[in-house]
This record gives sequence, C-alpha cells and structure tokens, in this order.
Amino acid sequence: MGFEGEQVAKLLPEFERRNPGIHVDLQQMPVLSAHEKLLTAFAGDSLPDVTPLGNTWIPEFALLGALEPLDGRIATTPGVDVDDYYPGAWDSGVIDGTTYAVPWYVETRLPFYRVDLLREAGVERLPTDWEQWRAAMAAVKQEVGPNRFAILLPLNEPEPLLNLAIHDPLLRDDGRYGNFRSEGFRRTLAFYKEIFDRGWAPKVGNTAISNVWDEFGKGYFSFYINGPWNIAEFRKRLPPELSDAWMTMPLPGPDGPGASVAGGTSFVVFRNSQHKDAAWKLVAFLSDPEVQVQFHGLTGNLPPRRSPWEDPELAGDRYARAFRDQLERAVPTPKVPEWERIATELKLVGELVANGRLDVDQAAAELDRRTDAILEKRRWMLEQRGDHPAAGTGGDVQASAMLRASRLSRPRGNDDQEQRQQEPRRPAAIVAGLAKPPGTRAAARPAPAGTNP
Repeated sequence: MGFEGEQVAKLLPEFERRNPGIHVDLQQMPVLSAHEKLLTAFAGDSLPDVTPLGNTWIPEFALLGALEPLDGRIATTPGVDVDDYYPGAWDSGVIDGTTYAVPWYVETRLPFYRVDLLREAGVERLPTDWEQWRAAMAAVKQEVGPNRFAILLPLNEPEPLLNLAIHDPLLRDDGRYGNFRSEGFRRTLAFYKEIFDRGWAPKVGNTAISNVWDEFGKGYFSFYINGPWNIAEFRKRLPPELSDAWMTMPLPGPDGPGASVAGGTSFVVFRNSQHKDAAWKLVAFLSDPEVQVQFHGLTGNLPPRRSPWEDPELAGDRYARAFRDQLERAVPTPKVPEWERIATELKLVGELVANGRLDVDQAAAELDRRTDAILEKRRWMLEQRGDHPAAGTGGDVQASAMLRASRLSRPRGNDDQEQRQQEPRRPAAIVAGLAKPPGTRAAARPAPAGTNP
C-alpha cells in the first residue's frame, strides 16, 4: 500500500533470485478503502496469499477465521527468532495463544521536545515520571508566558491520551466491558485534565495550527507526543540552526518510565491461500534482520526486531535512540475487533474533559457506557460459544455476524481518485497485498504541503 508498496518492490527481485520458480504479484491498495476491500475479498474468497496487515485489524480477521496460524512455521524457521522481537510488537499478532502475524515494522509514540526551551526554563533533567513532568511543564509555561505552551496534545487525535493510558488494562473480562472507571485510567484522565486546566496545553486539534513543524520550531510548544515518522519531517522542515535544539525522549509514566502503544504492521498468511509455503518464504525473507535494515533505509520505518538496531546507521541515529528504549515497554491495544471504534470514543470524551465539560468521574463512566454498548455484540457472540472465546475458531454464524457488524460500523473510505481493478490471481505467483489501518504514517513519507501530521 502506498509508500511501503513502492519501496518493498525494490526488495522483491532479490527474493525471487533466491527462490527460483516463485514470482511475487504485488498488488497495492488505497489506505482509505483497504479494510473494506479485504472484507469484500474475504466474502468472495479472493484474498491475497500474504498481506502486511495493520495490527489493530489482526483480531478481526483472526475472528473471521481468515488467517493461517503460524506457530508451526515459526518453530521450524530459524531466522524468525521470537526472542529477537520487541515483546509488544510480537504480542500484537498473538490471539488467545495462537500466533497469526509476524511484525514487519513497528511504531510507537513518545515526546519530541525542545532542548533549548527546557534549558531556559531551568529543567536540568528529563522527566521520567508524571510528577517530574508536571514540574517541567509548569516551569516551561512560566518561562514562555501566556501565548505559548508547554505541550501540544491535539484534541482531534486519540493517540496522546491512549498512550498515556495504555499502562493500565482498558478493557476487562476478556474484552467484554470497558475498564475506564479503574483507578489506573482515572489517574491518567486526571493527569490529562490537569494539563489543560493549568494552561500547559492549548485546547485545539492539530488542524487549528498552521503547521506543527513550524510552530514547534517557533517554540509555540515544547513537548509533542508523536511517532517516528516525524524524525524525518523535523529534520527536513526545521532550519539547520535548530538541529541541536530538539530531541526525543522516552514517555514518562505514572511512577517511572511509561508504556506506550505498539503500533505498526505485521505479515499474515490467509487461510485459503493456495501458496502458503511460498508465502511464508516471503515473510521469512522480509523478516530477515539484514533485509529489515534495508527496508528501514528505504522508508525510515522502525524494525520490530532488536538485532537490526545494531546496524551502525540506525544505532547512531540520536533521534531514534529514545524509540529503541520505548519499544521495550510498548504494548498492544486491546485485541478486540471493535477497538478502533472505542478509540474514537476515547478521543471524543477526552475532548470533553479538556474543555471542562466532563469531570474525571463523569468521563470515566461515559467511556464505560459507550464502550459497553459497542461491545454488546461481542458479549453475545462469546455467550453463544459457551463463554470460551477462541479467536479464529468461531463457526460460520459468528464469522458472518462479525462481518456484517464490521460493514455496518465502519465508514467507507473515499478512494475515488485511486480506484483500480485488481489483477487476476496467477496460479504460479504469490499474491501480496499491502494494507494498514487509517491513521498510520510512513516514516519517511512527506506530507503534502500545508498539512499537519
């Protein structure tokens, strides 16, 4: 899909050279319509053989029974070393003890910060917990005055609040109910609310800011929680004289270094593939540490394995160093197909909190109410299966119900400008599709002029 599809094509000739007789038929999908296209392909028994799938989509396709279990192949493939992967990245593809996906690249979010502005505010040590971060933000705000801020937490994105909250289970009872009235989440929400109440953050979305890179460079805010793709953007967009004025840092947590969300994309092999052995060879090739280093060089995407980070170029990237540390504590989002809908509600309720329209207790109760309504069908399905959920093993009734629910609950992507007919599947080829969820960004993919990340 998109940028990754263009770049991975450069690696395929070497794969085909090493595997005579295997041809990869690379098909690209528009990001906005990829989910709908894959569901339609599932219903029509025309899925590709192998696809890099967005991590938040894995539970849904596992529940549909569309994915091939991979544990047996992993155990007999020495190059796929489970212990070499960051735990959260690997765990994203494990559903109820069965591995359905192998990470391709990983994303997480942490603070970018202005070194010079923190120094001017008297912040001598980077904060590692929320109490230290409170003190740092208060000092920065006092230094910069009423028209600038300590941090930007865009209200039109769920990711800042989600990454602050992921240290505590967000769902309970095996994903049947929301867990937002828990002590851990309420503590997170109180911290989030305090940031806005004290004027440390502006009550805006990033679309209300002309250009986040320029405003970061101008010192409109000193902390900005975002992903690794912005390393390339800040390098490109900030003037050379500011190259030493910004840096990345691990995300502080409630009582020490914090967890964060293990995002990214993972390889899956579809259950009905006629070329599973060949498809797995492609997964193993693209999972090779040396190939992952090459892919990072082409895209800037971060490897999900530790060994590629020993490459001199990646190990020497001072801006990426904090991401390497943060990935050790990154964890998956809840593994339910409805998660993206729940994340949308998290964003909406978080905005109400930031604007003072809900207090912490009201917001926690409202999130539980909305989440429990979204998960109603899931509870019914688990009850029908005898209260023993097993993703990927449900019968036709459950799979059909989930497919219908997905179509009803998800807006269609607007891909009018990117419509294309998929080529027929060639029996002698691996058909590799590329898909990831809306909202993810290629690490080195430039944004259109005038847009925000």
